[in-house]
Amino acid sequence: MQIEHFAVNVEEPMAMSKWYVDHLGMKLALQETEAPFKTFLADDSGQVMIEMYRNTEADIPDYQNMHPLVVHLAFVSEHPENDKKRLLDAGATLVSEDHLDDGSHLVMLRDPWGLAIQLCKRVTPM
Repeated sequence: MQIEHFAVNVEEPMAMSKWYVDHLGMKLALQETEAPFKTFLADDSGQVMIEMYRNTEADIPDYQNMHPLVVHLAFVSEHPENDKKRLLDAGATLVSEDHLDDGSHLVMLRDPWGLAIQLCKRVTPM
């Protein structure tokens, strides 16, 4: 089986998806302009998508107060230091930064809505 998408129920799917397009290079695949504002964003490969929506049938998780190891979106970054600075300037907040023994560089941030995002530069790509 192949993953089609990973979905998150969020407070502001329209604004959040725009931020992901503007700052993380995601591409808008589909967007509804009426509630629940289902929005599908594709990564550079076009093979993996994130769905953001505001569905009132379920609570919106308190992403800001969730430990980032509970849920986070991880992105490959060739230049995590530069991407970290750029995302911080765009409203993200820094959670942690790790330089692993194998030389990999991992940066954990939160987007402006509190969802954890990770920048990964691995010595051996996944």
